[in-house]
Amino acid sequence: MTNTGGGGPIPRGTWWREGALTATAFVLCLLGGMLQVDGSTPAPPPAAAYLIAVLSCAALPLRRRVPLAAMAATTAGGALVPPAGLLLTPLIVAPALITAYSYSLTARTERRAAGAVSLISATLLVASIPSSGALSWQDASRMGVVAAFPLMAGVLGYSVRNRRAYLAAVEERARRAEESRDSEALRRVAEERVRIARELHDLVAHQITLANAQATVAAHLFDTRPEQTRKSLKELVETTGDALDDLRATVGLLRQSGDTAAPAEPAPGLSRLPTLIESFRRAGLEVSVHQEGTARQLPPGVDLTAYRIVQEALTNVTKHAGTGSARVRLAWNRDRVTITVADDGGGAPTAPTASTGPSTSTAADRPPGYGLIGMRERATAVGGHLSAGRRPEGGFLVSTQLPLPSARDSTRRTDGATTIEGRMADPATGDKEAGDAP
Repeated sequence: MTNTGGGGPIPRGTWWREGALTATAFVLCLLGGMLQVDGSTPAPPPAAAYLIAVLSCAALPLRRRVPLAAMAATTAGGALVPPAGLLLTPLIVAPALITAYSYSLTARTERRAAGAVSLISATLLVASIPSSGALSWQDASRMGVVAAFPLMAGVLGYSVRNRRAYLAAVEERARRAEESRDSEALRRVAEERVRIARELHDLVAHQITLANAQATVAAHLFDTRPEQTRKSLKELVETTGDALDDLRATVGLLRQSGDTAAPAEPAPGLSRLPTLIESFRRAGLEVSVHQEGTARQLPPGVDLTAYRIVQEALTNVTKHAGTGSARVRLAWNRDRVTITVADDGGGAPTAPTASTGPSTSTAADRPPGYGLIGMRERATAVGGHLSAGRRPEGGFLVSTQLPLPSARDSTRRTDGATTIEGRMADPATGDKEAGDAP
């Protein structure tokens, strides 16, 4: 176990390793004590070699708890070699080399490790200088070897330390990458849930509002105009059928990968605006639609957002405005399309749905929902902007600006001053209403 704090207890299960290391160092010390200066046949280790080996090796198990004390003890044992009449070689100072390696591996800072190892090397270098006689090349080479070995041990410990730090960093990066993948997956799941929630809100709010309006018409005309009541009930059946189809297609997104795939339909866009207007007409809301500029093909996400914003805005008019008419304007510019939906918010009722009745008053008393929040989220998600509020002249206005692709990507061309096909307003009054559009 690496202890970057500079010392610590011996980890469990490594006592046998410590024993083997200490025994090896003891044997190396004895072998070093057998070497002679003149290169004669090695003699058995003298008593001084045993004493130095015992004193030096006894400090090795303490190098983790008190590393500096262990280094001092082993270095002192190496410095006692020349006075004891033994030859100072890397073998007899093996315990000092081991403590130098260990301290370089676990020191708190590189500077402290370098200073400690350099002190060991300098001490052994001074101890290896002959006290008398001329300094021969053999003595100089032995002194250089004795001084260089602690430095080599320190460099080796530093390299092993860097290697372990590199592997730890790689493992940490892998762990963080795994956590990032998990977080990204959770984020995408949350975004998908929000997207599906928006779709369900828009579908349910639109279809249920139309169904409520048609049911109100049927209840209002049940006694006086049976034929009109039958027509309203037929439209109610169609509306609820469309609602079920839309809900089935949207909820089908939640099916598991192994389930049978439901038939996919193209996402709605502004091309389906006439059908949307017709559904509000059946509910008693007269809607006029006016275009300005040259229409262009929208990206799928922006096209769906534009459709849903118009749908939600008209649904809010039906539920809360207390008026029987609304105006939709699409202004096509070079880099954006501006969509506005406005109502007069206090005009005379134009359909029985606006008459005073239980259903109308109940709808007006309901607390505001999440329609405006959903519209803003949709517009922001595609890089657009949405604003909504009351008009000074009365009524409510929803305005959004959505980004457009470049002009060369445009594939649809329409007359900038014409009203789109399928507008529900009376053709005779269409120009007047277009001029009144905000």
